[in-house]
Amino acid sequence: MQDILDRPAPALSATATRDDLPRRFSDFATLGEALDYAARGNRGLNFHDPRGTLARPYPYSELRTDALAMAYRLIAHGVKPEDRIALIAETSPEFAALFFGTIYAGAWPVPLPLPTSFGGRDSYVDQLAVQMQSAQPKMLIYPASLEAMAPDAAKTVGAEAISWEDFGSRAAPEAPLHTASTDDIAYLQYSSGSTRFPHGVAVTHNALLNNLAAHSHGMEVVESDRCVSWLPWYHDMGLVGCFLSVVANQVSADYMKTEDFARRPLAWLDLVTRNTRAGSTSISYSPTFGYDICARRISSQTQVTERFDLTGWRLAGNGADMIRPDVMQSFVDAFHQAGFSAKAFAPSYGLAEATLAVTIMPPGEGIRVELVEESELSGEVWPGDRPQRYRAIVNCGKPCRDMSLEIRGEDGAQLPDRQIGQVWTAGPSLMHSYYRDPESTAACLQNGWLNTGDMGYLSDGYLYVVGRAKDMIIINGKNHWPQDIEWAVEQLPGFKQGDIAAFSITTPGGEESPAVLVHCRTIDEVERTKLRDAIRDKVRAITGMTCVVELVPPRSLPRTSSGKLSRAKARSLYLSGELQPYSLAA
Repeated sequence: MQDILDRPAPALSATATRDDLPRRFSDFATLGEALDYAARGNRGLNFHDPRGTLARPYPYSELRTDALAMAYRLIAHGVKPEDRIALIAETSPEFAALFFGTIYAGAWPVPLPLPTSFGGRDSYVDQLAVQMQSAQPKMLIYPASLEAMAPDAAKTVGAEAISWEDFGSRAAPEAPLHTASTDDIAYLQYSSGSTRFPHGVAVTHNALLNNLAAHSHGMEVVESDRCVSWLPWYHDMGLVGCFLSVVANQVSADYMKTEDFARRPLAWLDLVTRNTRAGSTSISYSPTFGYDICARRISSQTQVTERFDLTGWRLAGNGADMIRPDVMQSFVDAFHQAGFSAKAFAPSYGLAEATLAVTIMPPGEGIRVELVEESELSGEVWPGDRPQRYRAIVNCGKPCRDMSLEIRGEDGAQLPDRQIGQVWTAGPSLMHSYYRDPESTAACLQNGWLNTGDMGYLSDGYLYVVGRAKDMIIINGKNHWPQDIEWAVEQLPGFKQGDIAAFSITTPGGEESPAVLVHCRTIDEVERTKLRDAIRDKVRAITGMTCVVELVPPRSLPRTSSGKLSRAKARSLYLSGELQPYSLAA
């Protein structure tokens, strides 16, 4: 008989799409109860390698077994209810088991980011350190690949640091588990832009499960659905929308790591195609830039029709940044021959302070766009003989189940339809608080309503978001949106979303002025000078403003954990001198 070691390994099978277990739409008191129920069925998580090949099916039953073992290890290690356990959020079975193990132990998991390509080792250690200064965790558990960085960050707060490989090898003696209440805090979520002054969003079990139920009802989840995702688990859209939601709503999920998507973005569409050919439908979300990258990578329509079948992509969600209708149209143009339908697009709006989802476009309605005059966006009155400029604003859908929306003016009064103001929301999925920050909590939570910090308007019950209030550039008392400057530069050849960051600065003369940082890929100083002049002229022609233009090295503009441009951090790095622009020929 052939030795068993010489036999080929059996092909792996993904967890089931359909299941005899009756589906419950997150109607549980705690997240632990949600996993207990999901573990009775055959669905689960599925982890894929960089080429999209299934590497590890992970049924919910196995996740629960591993999570309980992790809970016992934590308890044996002296972890008590409400202790914070910092976890580096790699998309992996280990993180999933540790997250739920922390929940079962009654402690609070605190997902922290992986390193990015920007900033290097010291920047990453500093980022972890400031978030842990806020959370004050008892432990930091990390993948062994971060051995050279994670322990240094843990030392800054006196937390124990241990790799999850080492922690997982410890004994797991059974012990009584904490009995959680639905109003207990479940976890802390640090917002994508958390840097110098991080805000740990404390979310209760009740708020989480209410929002997860809203997901399933808003997306009208059906038996044939699977979730497909490359979104990072340290960002709310990845953690809540594509990890915790699939557990609480008993949906199988197919994952690839964020860094693998960055290298091979079309593998994302390969996973959707595989589901289509297996008779399943897919729900998959991405910020605008994810769709943009895929549309740019297509070399020919022959490649599209032979490689992809996207007819089963039932919901193609858009969120986490401003939705660009031109990019969405480019994606449709690139992939319609593979069966992708524009009506699959589901623009959404949310934020960590509301657990995640606030609005979602009803399935099948696709993207709806309104053209808004720039005078309405800036709040100024233009002369009648001046030609009007317009910006396309995308409809972000209707409030999710149990959520309410109001648009308010600067005086706090509610505004009527089609008037731009501050977006406020209320409902049971709002955060408990910013952890250990009562002043910031009181500033945004008032009488059961959350000031989102975003600007927008309502029209026939639908929300249109026009930008972040804190990103607004105010010059001579007039409001300008940085997106308008960035989009102007994108009209020049060779630029794309994420290459440009616009914000306001104070000039040496003491005046406020718009500045724009632009990735530059040429080393010729004469060409750089021409490029700077072309950018200044294009911005002036489209927006009427004269900007300070700075050319910076490629890939130097910082991004948030969700992958979107961080204007606030770009401004901070520029003003501090940490982000040095190229010098230009005299």
